[in-house]
Amino acid sequence: MDKKSLTAVARQQLKLAATATSGRSSQTIFGGHAQTLRQTVVGLTAGQSLAEHDNAGDATLLVLTGTLTLISGANEWKGSAGDLLVVPKARHSVKAVDDVAFLLTVAK
Repeated sequence: MDKKSLTAVARQQLKLAATATSGRSSQTIFGGHAQTLRQTVVGLTAGQSLAEHDNAGDATLLVLTGTLTLISGANEWKGSAGDLLVVPKARHSVKAVDDVAFLLTVAK
């Protein structure tokens, strides 16, 4: 068994995002390209975003800290710490309202 602290990984990704020119950082904590399930902790500084992209499979966002907006077409969903958002099966983007860290889970 492998154990990770999501709180510690989120804190680390936010620290790395703060020093990155892109304002973002991520670390896959389980799975990968060759596996069905992949879980990645993403850190975004306030105002930064993940540009609109296609859905790669069933996916959720679990907000660990901060606030974000999940956008798909004309629809928007706000999420804050503790919220689980189901990613729509359509093109979508994510914008950090303030510094945010979230767990992205994708099953393809």
